[in-house]
Parts: sequence; structure tokens; C-alpha cells
Amino acid sequence: MDSAADIGWEPHEIALLGGGPPAAVTVAVVALHLKGAVETGPRRTLCATGPEPEGLGPFEGTVLDCLREPLTARELVRHPDVRLALALSRIPLAEEGLLRYPTLRPTRSARRRVAFWRERHPLPPARHGLTDDGTLLAVALHGDAALRLLLPRFALRAGLTARDARGAPAGAVRFSLGRRRFLRWRDEYDESVSGDWGAGHGEHTGGCGSGGGD
Repeated sequence: MDSAADIGWEPHEIALLGGGPPAAVTVAVVALHLKGAVETGPRRTLCATGPEPEGLGPFEGTVLDCLREPLTARELVRHPDVRLALALSRIPLAEEGLLRYPTLRPTRSARRRVAFWRERHPLPPARHGLTDDGTLLAVALHGDAALRLLLPRFALRAGLTARDARGAPAGAVRFSLGRRRFLRWRDEYDESVSGDWGAGHGEHTGGCGSGGGD
């Protein structure tokens, strides 16, 4: 599998078009994990491990800054700084005609392009020999299926995948963080960060401890 650079979008942009804000944050967290910049803690919290690594883009940098205190992935999506970073990420996509005004939902063209790249870069049969860039692209395109194959322990500890292993229906891509299956978009983006995800800030206790790696 190649990298997102071959597609022309950043990994979180691919995920944003294919799965909305929860998917974009999922990909950013995975990118930080692959760089050793975040670790898991009690009750599926995440926190930064140290200084910002080199080569982070603005979106990943914002996510890392928010993790200077322990947060769950669901809290992270609702964080005001992350919401602003998501809004800024939509601007170039909207300018390319990939998001529809005023709802900022992906256009039909955007959905076709994501589906094309999903077929062009199928889920690898195993994680052996896959680069970090390839791993990130697989997660951006294939959601839970890629997380369970390539980063099963980290994804479960970080709350990025559900404990049950039921997959998405054929042709769909599931991101557990959003509790939706994304065969096509029907809801506005802002609905995916509403309060239907349960408890908000304050559901975690303590700091992060070393969770190991996959």
C-alpha cells in the first residue's frame, strides 16, 4: 500500500471526507501513536508523551496539544481547539468543490473519489512489511477493519474500536468512534459530534501510563 501523498490529500482529509470528524480524529491519533507521541491510560484515555515530534501537520499538532491533559477520543473530538482545526481543514476541501455549502457535506464527486481510492488501495492481508504511511492510509480508507488488523491492541485501549467485532456491511466503512457506518453521507458533519456519544469531560481519572504498542 502506498501513502496518502499519492492521493493528494492528507490522511485526516481522506478520513474527513469518508467518515467525518470522528474519522479524522481517529487518523490523527493513529499518526501520533505511530510517531510515539501519545500513549494510552486508564479508562481509554490518551495523553501526549513528550515534545512534539518533527514533521507533524497543523491538524495533528493541534490534536497533540489537546492531549497535554488526558482525554478520551470522544472528548477529543468535542474539544473546541479540535473543532476549530476541523473547520480549518474543511476550507481547502470546500474550495476544491469536495464539500457542499452550506452543510459542508461531501459532494458526490468527493464520495466517488474516496470510493475509487478505497478500491485502488484495498485492505492489506497482513500488517507485516507495511510502512507507517501505508498503515495510516489503510486506516483513513478502511476504518475499523484496518484498525483491528494493523493496530488491534492500541485501537481497543484508546477507544477507537468497539469491543464487539461485528463488521460493517459489504461496501461500507465503519469507524466505531462515530458509531456510524459510512456507506454514504446522510447527516451533517456537526451531528457527528453531538451529545449522543454519552459522557463528556470528567469521565476519566488519573494520568496516562505506558500502554505498550502493537
